[in-house]
Amino acid sequence: METKEKLSGKRLRLYEIIFEADTKAGRNFDIALLIVIILSVAVVVLESISDVRDSFGIFLRVIEWVFTITFTIEYMLRLWTVPNRIRYATSFFGIIDLLSILPSYLAIFFAGAHSLMIIRSIRLLRIFRVLKLSRYVGEGQNLARALKASQHKITVFLVVVLTSVFIVGALMFLVEGPEHGFTSIPKSIYWAIVTMTTVGYGDIAPQTPLGQTLASILMIAGYGIIAVPTGIVSAEMVQLKKDKPISTQTCQYCLREGHDVDAKFCKFCGKELNP
Repeated sequence: METKEKLSGKRLRLYEIIFEADTKAGRNFDIALLIVIILSVAVVVLESISDVRDSFGIFLRVIEWVFTITFTIEYMLRLWTVPNRIRYATSFFGIIDLLSILPSYLAIFFAGAHSLMIIRSIRLLRIFRVLKLSRYVGEGQNLARALKASQHKITVFLVVVLTSVFIVGALMFLVEGPEHGFTSIPKSIYWAIVTMTTVGYGDIAPQTPLGQTLASILMIAGYGIIAVPTGIVSAEMVQLKKDKPISTQTCQYCLREGHDVDAKFCKFCGKELNP
């Protein structure tokens, strides 16, 4: 059951700073947050370099913990300010915010877990809100709707592709055999996938005329197959109606964006936007 709690006073002010990018304070907060995220990711990357780790390992670990504590405080403030804490905690960004701080604490018990802090880079997706790139947010939503509308066609397409590589892989196992590197059906299927996707690692190659003929057919078919998903999604996007401009405003109840610039109520949950 969703809470109908309304924000007020300092809590409302803090919510506007942390979650909104339409105000000067909110924009400055998000810009500062993005800078910290970039620096924290840079520290993780630098620590993966052995020479840098040997020379500045202790310093980098200290900086990592400073970032972790900062992100922990930010996460707690986000939980405190939103009316529906469960909705935020289970949302996409809520899960990413949590995962961005867990590796540091897990590293206390599990060696190497801190490398997972690279997950923090996903938080850079907030740059679309900070720079007010609402047009790109809208295009992203259109792409998501097109993918959802295409899911059944794409599923059928993938089933056909998987069936094809299974059949071709089994045929290549029979035609070429272990003496030419096709030691099993799974390995032959791996070769079929690599060939159909035109990657062509070259670690396995058919040697017999029949096998080379089959490989040639598969490679030519691969070019056509790769274009199919693009055509399916493109057709769905063409059918989508042109949307009105949207804002970066976030509903404090359902935490969703994508509202019209003149909207007074959330089009997802129906509640008043920042009353």
